Amino acid sequence: MPSYDFALILSRPLYEDELDPLFDRTHGAVTVSIISEPQHADRPPAPTHHHPSDEHRSADRLGNASCTWPSSTLAAAIMEVVGHVEESAPGLHVLQVEADPLLTIRDIAERVGRSLDSVRHAITGARGATGFPSSEMSTAGHRLWRWSKVAAWYGLDDPQLIEAKPTVQAINGWLALRDVVPDVAPAPEDVTSALSLVIPHVA
Repeated sequence: MPSYDFALILSRPLYEDELDPLFDRTHGAVTVSIISEPQHADRPPAPTHHHPSDEHRSADRLGNASCTWPSSTLAAAIMEVVGHVEESAPGLHVLQVEADPLLTIRDIAERVGRSLDSVRHAITGARGATGFPSSEMSTAGHRLWRWSKVAAWYGLDDPQLIEAKPTVQAINGWLALRDVVPDVAPAPEDVTSALSLVIPHVA
């Protein structure tokens, strides 16, 4: 069974007391952003029904989750983790999914089977290498690169990236529909089974 790398954008970070339920469900495979104890005083009550007007979202209040998750398809993996995260943290909703991961130099070296020095030389253009993709962002002093661009530069075909594009597009559409008009959004398993029929033809 393949394992899939992806990240989720959440309506908020998790509180510390929500980590144990998530850990129990996912055996520690999902890493999330958290809100530490001093901010618990500001904790809003979990809404019984979510409606888009329930909260005013801004980027600094959003949370994230990332994991490598084994499943039969990327869609199934995403839906399983969405369920685990939302059931561990009442009132939290997954807003978007991203399946083209951002990687450190070390991650790139592992994925392409090169040494750290070799990847650094590629990035800096040493030894005649040119055109390495520019980094997307930097966190805590570490630059990060988009895997699809790096894979293309090295001439690697990653079948998971081919599957990722239509899958992510469809699931993000489903997440948006569920957020705005939940009554007409199909069940997660219906989305997963529909994608399993079309992905072999569009990927």
